[in-house]
Amino acid sequence: SAFGWDHVTQGLVDLGFSLMESYEPKKPFGGKAADTTYGLSKMPAQQACRLGASILLETFKVHEPIRSDILEQVLNRVLTKAASPVSHFIDLLSSIVVSAPLVLQTSSSKVTETFDNLSFLPIDTVQGLLRAVQPLLKVSMSVRDSLILVLQKAIFSRQLDARKAAVAGFLLLLRNFKVLGSLSSSQCSQAIGATQVQADVHACYNSAANEAFCLEILGSLRRCLSQQADVRLMLYEGFYDVLRRNSQLASSIMEMLLSQIKQYYLPQPDLLPPLKLEGCIMAHGDQIFLQEPLAHLLCCIQHCLAWYKSAVRLCQGAEDDEEEEDVGFEQNFEEMLESVTRRMIKSELEDFELDKSADFSLSSGVGIKNNIYALQVMGICEVLIEYNFNTGNFSKNKFEDVLGLFTCYNKLSEILKEKAGKNKSPLGNKTARSFLSMGFVSTLLTALFRDNAQSHEESLAVLRSSMEFLRYAVSVALQKVQQLEESGQTDGPDGQNPEKMFQNLCKITEVLLWRYTSIPTVVEESGKKKGKSISLLCLEGLLRIFNTVQQRYAARIPQFLQALDITDGDAEETDINVTEKAAFQIRQFQRSLVNQFSSAEDDFNSRETQLLITVLSTLSKLLDPASQQFLQFLTWTVKVCKENALEDISCCKGLLSLLFSLHALYKSPVSLLRELAQDIHACLGDIDQDIEVESRLHFAIVNAKTAAPTVCLLILGQADKVLEEVDWLIKKLASLGSDTSENSSQASNQTQALEKGVILQLGTLLTVYHELVQTALPAGSCVDTLLRSLSKTYAILTYLIKHYIQACRSTSNTIPGRLEKLVKLSGSHLTPQCYSFITYVQNIHSDSLSFAEEKKKKKKEDEVAAVSTVMAKVLRETKPIPNLIFAVEQYEKFLIHLSKKSKVNLMQYMKLSTSRDFRINASMLDSALQEHNAEDAENEPDNDQSSAVEQTDESQEPKKKRRRKK
Repeated sequence: SAFGWDHVTQGLVDLGFSLMESYEPKKPFGGKAADTTYGLSKMPAQQACRLGASILLETFKVHEPIRSDILEQVLNRVLTKAASPVSHFIDLLSSIVVSAPLVLQTSSSKVTETFDNLSFLPIDTVQGLLRAVQPLLKVSMSVRDSLILVLQKAIFSRQLDARKAAVAGFLLLLRNFKVLGSLSSSQCSQAIGATQVQADVHACYNSAANEAFCLEILGSLRRCLSQQADVRLMLYEGFYDVLRRNSQLASSIMEMLLSQIKQYYLPQPDLLPPLKLEGCIMAHGDQIFLQEPLAHLLCCIQHCLAWYKSAVRLCQGAEDDEEEEDVGFEQNFEEMLESVTRRMIKSELEDFELDKSADFSLSSGVGIKNNIYALQVMGICEVLIEYNFNTGNFSKNKFEDVLGLFTCYNKLSEILKEKAGKNKSPLGNKTARSFLSMGFVSTLLTALFRDNAQSHEESLAVLRSSMEFLRYAVSVALQKVQQLEESGQTDGPDGQNPEKMFQNLCKITEVLLWRYTSIPTVVEESGKKKGKSISLLCLEGLLRIFNTVQQRYAARIPQFLQALDITDGDAEETDINVTEKAAFQIRQFQRSLVNQFSSAEDDFNSRETQLLITVLSTLSKLLDPASQQFLQFLTWTVKVCKENALEDISCCKGLLSLLFSLHALYKSPVSLLRELAQDIHACLGDIDQDIEVESRLHFAIVNAKTAAPTVCLLILGQADKVLEEVDWLIKKLASLGSDTSENSSQASNQTQALEKGVILQLGTLLTVYHELVQTALPAGSCVDTLLRSLSKTYAILTYLIKHYIQACRSTSNTIPGRLEKLVKLSGSHLTPQCYSFITYVQNIHSDSLSFAEEKKKKKKEDEVAAVSTVMAKVLRETKPIPNLIFAVEQYEKFLIHLSKKSKVNLMQYMKLSTSRDFRINASMLDSALQEHNAEDAENEPDNDQSSAVEQTDESQEPKKKRRRKK
């Protein structure tokens, strides 16, 4: 700008915001906003949004006068767009605060104004916003004080969301304001991030002030322990993180938890059950709801206690008197958990009033109460399973306790499933969310399946003896991986720490992989009674894990594959060949798939085969398409499709989709499509029943059960993709033709190569359609899709012809011989067959209509609806026919234009179109006339003359019509 940068700054800011708003993350209907922190960054919309954010951030850094304006606009959008995703604006705010928390002190009034609206925002937005401005809280006392005032007011709000926002805010403050003497938390999942703040220059006076400040906050939070279940739940889930970051608050938090659990714990050693469940629910009119999430409270105690013990071991050098003071609650908790474990194992379901005869329907108050009780008891059992396993140190007695607790859990779980199945409840097949932590699941699986230590053998045999327990362990792992895949984090400690999650994922994968490849499903299923086999669960888990790693940990795929390869444990991370490692894993699953195909018919497991095919296609994405391993895998897939006559529809679909996706990366799949189309033609027969199709099957996977609609629809789907590519290439040709730059020879070479590619692709596609339009396809989706696909093909051919008309207009070039061959092919191999196919389709539909009409005449009431359905179906399926005829005629129209321009008669290859609403089928007319004449000859043998006169009249009739016109 001639006037300096000042004049463009406002425009830059507007551009930044318009980019961020135009390409913001979208919220799916009725669902949560998509998480945009992974994978999607490659999408253009995501990159545009990121570009807008970086423009604003850089402008904020370099241009002082505009800073307050940018900050105000960002905060306004966070507040006003609360209903739609605002994560991108929160990320920008976080970057702004991190880049200059001290500079922001001047605009702190805008931040404090935003705090006044916290109680009206969704909880996710509140957490994101507070996390973003957190560095500012460390340097500005006024901002911190105003936030605390807002949060304290919110705690007493009548709105539940406001109370949850207050708890979220207080927990964040407790995590980030360290008290003197707290352990360093280098392993924390979220660093503070501001370089100006990390030095914490005012730490000397600050740590003492922080302690008073934190204790004041804890006092406020203590009030929350008497509020709704959702508020308490947030506290129980947040306390562990607070302890880990601010260890000096341990005694205060533990005492708070101790006083809370004592309200529900029955200390008498012989009383069953050990906890007062009736205190956990509350009735409000007819409604019954959970007041105290007891299982979550116990889970929080268990994790905090485990962390506290490990922290105390780390700080053995601390002062003795301080330890003695804290040992009281540690001992209290341990005795309590031991007593609860012992009595839970002794308790029968009747003690909880939850036996099989209990009402579990969600329509009655008693049923809702019993469901709440059941979920609480199951959660308590799980928490105690984790506690006893972790503290048991592989003692046999402890593991017997674990199994006793699991028996209680399993009985309840079975009853709930059974009752939900009877009531046809949507919750029937859903497993309750597990209370086990991801870290424990990986430890448990490793112990159950991979621990070969002699000293552990006897105690682990107790757990290994229960198939139900093994199945349960694997299904919980599956649930945790699903949670990680969907939300990027899991419940429990370290659930939001990506590094820890990745390590646990690697451990779990290694165990599941070993278990699946060591014990085949066939062997296992012979001895199983009910439920999915463990091997099948392992395979489901592996599929989910491979998807999750590619989505969430794309940058760490080499380390992931390295962790799975036990033989190569010492290799350096720099020389990991992803293709080789992935090919090694693929080979293991290939063996399993071949075993499935070669197994007896009774042993063939459709579900397992589908999963194996999906696992292979997921892993194939890790192979380099230019590598030898990729080519070997493609060759193997072609071989499998050619040799295995699969009759299972889902498996056939999966295998062919895999074949197409691989082939498309190697070279165009048109020749493959032609062979498959020939197989379908041979399999289903010709539209002319007198013609016998030569049977020369290429692919055994195409058979009577799979040919239509499965294989046919897949072929047409793939053909459509090829057509889209060809369409793009023709556009490219047009742009090269209009380019009049100096490199004309280079452009002409490129044009020739493109023309050759386009015509070859279209030529082979025409032979694919040539086979399909002669096939006796059943009425329905195949016919409908084929007609639409043909219309598209003719539209693309028309587009190509238009391109050559333009080329002839601009230059005096003649059309290439290849194009002439393509037109000849379309005239001889496609258009006539298309018209025959249209006749065939209309005949099928007229048969179904006449059948429907006969039914209608009988006027049976129940069949009238069926008739109207048939008629509607026929109307819908014949809709594409006029479009196809129009597309053919447009193609022929532009061929005539091109013939005139190029002086080459292209229409010599086209036959006259016959398909109209009113049409004369010459062959049928001849046969009808011959029959008629034969009848006349029999009836009136002497009437030859009159019949001859009639014939001449008939032949002259058109002439009369022409004379009238004159």
